[in-house]
Amino acid sequence: MDKNVLKSVISDYMAEIPKYKVIPRNIKFEEAGNYVFVGIRRAGKSYLLYQRMQELLSKGVKPQEMLYINFEDERLSGMKSDDLDLLLETHLEMCGVRPILFFDEVQNISGWEQFARRLADTKYRVYITGSNAKMLSAEIQTTLGGRFIPVDVYPYNFQEYLDASDTDYSGNALFSTSGKVAVLRQFNDYFHFGGLPETLMFSSKRDYLNSIYQKIYLGDIAARHSISNLPALRVLFKKLAESVGQPVSYNRIANIVSSTGANISVNSVINYIEYAKDAWLVTPIQNIAGKIVEKETKPKYYFTDNGILNLFLLDGTTSLFENLVAIHLLKTYGRKDMVFFYHKGMEVDFYLPETATAIQACYNLNSTNDTRDREINSLLKTAHFLECKKLLIITGDAEETITAGGKKIEVVPLWKWLLNI
Repeated sequence: MDKNVLKSVISDYMAEIPKYKVIPRNIKFEEAGNYVFVGIRRAGKSYLLYQRMQELLSKGVKPQEMLYINFEDERLSGMKSDDLDLLLETHLEMCGVRPILFFDEVQNISGWEQFARRLADTKYRVYITGSNAKMLSAEIQTTLGGRFIPVDVYPYNFQEYLDASDTDYSGNALFSTSGKVAVLRQFNDYFHFGGLPETLMFSSKRDYLNSIYQKIYLGDIAARHSISNLPALRVLFKKLAESVGQPVSYNRIANIVSSTGANISVNSVINYIEYAKDAWLVTPIQNIAGKIVEKETKPKYYFTDNGILNLFLLDGTTSLFENLVAIHLLKTYGRKDMVFFYHKGMEVDFYLPETATAIQACYNLNSTNDTRDREINSLLKTAHFLECKKLLIITGDAEETITAGGKKIEVVPLWKWLLNI
């Protein structure tokens, strides 16, 4: 690799760091920590690198004390792992200091894992992103050997979405009719088109989302895992989307997909869903009351972004509604064994052991008396079997406090719940 090219790349990025506009996200960094950011494509992982660099600038760190490289830069095409040391050498010649390292899209360099581990072992501070499913594999996490703190990066939550769109959601703004209408207008877009940061820049949001989905579907899943049965893969994801909020068994999915003429085995269904999880397309939530086998084989699947889910749906309001609740809970509490549903004779949509909270997601609570009674009774019955300090029904627009069976049930609209007001 030509050193002069590397010097040009380093200089360009050094000048860009202070100018880059970011929407600060609620992530706190340990000063001595090394981080690897993982998540769905275009969720804003690169923004977090810039956020961290600007935080360090505000604390007195100089631009030349940081080395940022985006490995998708065409000037670095053909770069190999042997050239990574040359980056450090070139920066040392230019700046004379040991830098804090920020490597964006590092998975483009074969063998980057060993380099990253060596950097951590030699006490460099390192921040890494990658938008490829390979970044999430068990092998990579094993290679990094506990030297890096993984950070799950989701699309914007609703507060971040409002910040990015310069929409005031303070108490004073929400007291005014115009302020509340502005927030609800943004909520409608967020509900249907999701929170991938760049959706805010596009008027044709659906086209943009479809391009992202195709990269995940064809690139991160089909191409990476050499899947030739694309018709089965396409139908599988459509059926997962249509089944949001319902427990899904591998056998049933295999039968449904095969019935369309796209024959697929149960083992292939299991593998394809695992690939989708690795690429952050979907996340499972298990039944806390289920036996071990049921927990593993009949979870519910939710899509990481409402905008991508909405690509599959014709009239998907109720599915989008429950999916948005699920994703907000997963963002808040984590992907692994922190968010469950409860199904044993009755069903509650979500249960959070950490806070002993049972939640129903019901778009139209007062559509019928039967609907209202069912949602309330499911929460009350669940409270007999699980510790429940808080009972909650999240709705489209209803807001009240219900007292029943000696319990208090809070009813709150989804947009208010997302803003924690």
